[in-house]
Amino acid sequence: MLREECGIFGIFGHPRAAEITYLGLHALQHRGEESSGIAAGDGKSLRLHTGLGQVTEVFRDHSLLEPLAGHLAIGHNRYSTTGGDSLCNAQPFLAECRDCYVALAHNGNLVNTVPLRRRMQQSGALFQTTTDSEVLVHLIARSQEEQVEDRIIDALSQAKGAYALVIATQDSLMAARDPLGFRPLCLGQLGDSWVVASESCALDMVSARYLRDVEPGEVVVIDRGGLRSLKPWPKTQHAFCVFEFIYFSRPDSIIFGDNVDKTRRRLGKLLAAEHPARADIVISVPDSSNTAALGYAEASGIRFEIGLIRNHYVGRTFIKPSQQVRDFEARTKYNPVRGVLKGKRVVVVEDSIVRGTTFKHIARMLREAGAAEIHVRVSAPPIISPCYYGIDFQTRDELIASQKTVEQIKEHLEVDSLGYLSMGGMLQAMPDDGAEYCTACFNAQYPVQIEETLGKAVLEHS
Repeated sequence: MLREECGIFGIFGHPRAAEITYLGLHALQHRGEESSGIAAGDGKSLRLHTGLGQVTEVFRDHSLLEPLAGHLAIGHNRYSTTGGDSLCNAQPFLAECRDCYVALAHNGNLVNTVPLRRRMQQSGALFQTTTDSEVLVHLIARSQEEQVEDRIIDALSQAKGAYALVIATQDSLMAARDPLGFRPLCLGQLGDSWVVASESCALDMVSARYLRDVEPGEVVVIDRGGLRSLKPWPKTQHAFCVFEFIYFSRPDSIIFGDNVDKTRRRLGKLLAAEHPARADIVISVPDSSNTAALGYAEASGIRFEIGLIRNHYVGRTFIKPSQQVRDFEARTKYNPVRGVLKGKRVVVVEDSIVRGTTFKHIARMLREAGAAEIHVRVSAPPIISPCYYGIDFQTRDELIASQKTVEQIKEHLEVDSLGYLSMGGMLQAMPDDGAEYCTACFNAQYPVQIEETLGKAVLEHS
């Protein structure tokens, strides 16, 4: 299973902006569980509250929202890629610049963090955290441009990699997306208020109306004068993260201009065509593979059943930093439905297999519950290459498909058959036939050059 991206949210022009942001972050909880935070502005100042844990833990008392009064707010749910779940790394980050305060929340991963940070340290910059997001804050603060939006453009012109940002001053909200558009970011309206969020499910949570995506390479500026769109960089080939459709985003969201549920069902149908199985039932590994499993069942004519129950009080296994915790949660997160599984030939649809540890535990549970045969079908190709744009696998050694053949993985998982969706099938399922998607984790073709080996850096993803 894969680990989430961060979740970001922003709102301008609402008298209870912080409360709305709290609700929006709640809808984006699946994108990060290690820390959460909200920064709010009232036209005169910015105030901040962050903490470790999920949104309901960080804001366990409603009184914690009271100091965050104001008409604008931004929020962030975070995960880290190499540990570092300390409070100092929780976002949003708040900094005092020469004539204003700036708060920033970031989803993505810069690939030139190390040289940028080193250059600024050599000229006297002091860093308080180990995140690439603080590098962006420093770049904004050091810019000599007069207007804050120009400072942001100046800063982002020096950054390479994946970023979706919400940025607040005392009286403005800005949103930006890298020119290749790796990470999703959408724009909506709640009455007269403007809302920005990683996924449209957060707009639904606060009853906002989805308008459109923040476009790749676009900087949106929202203040009392309304909304302005700036496009400071030339258009380029996009590189949308294909895993947003396969796994990351909620099925009820619209990302990259299309519906996640519809795309996942196409993945399942194509998987059934490529890898049929003689079986009695189809089950999913809940929750992210539910819709792909439904697509597989529909196309194959094999009955869909609920064979695994997910314990929703245990977080997603990939979202925790240590392998020891992942192993424990793999055993406690799912429970088999014995009456459904006993004596049955079972197709198990999974969205991805990264390390193989989680699914090996699942396969053993299914056997113990009486499954006669286990046929695993994966709605993505084998992951063979590290990701440097924000997914939590940055070395080949941790990727089982980079070390073993499909047959060897099948033996490792102790299942009867294993089939992965082909690259062509995956891209066929994507909107526009996958013409503008990043597939580097499947083929090592990186759309943005990696300037330094990030695995050796002491820095971590935002």
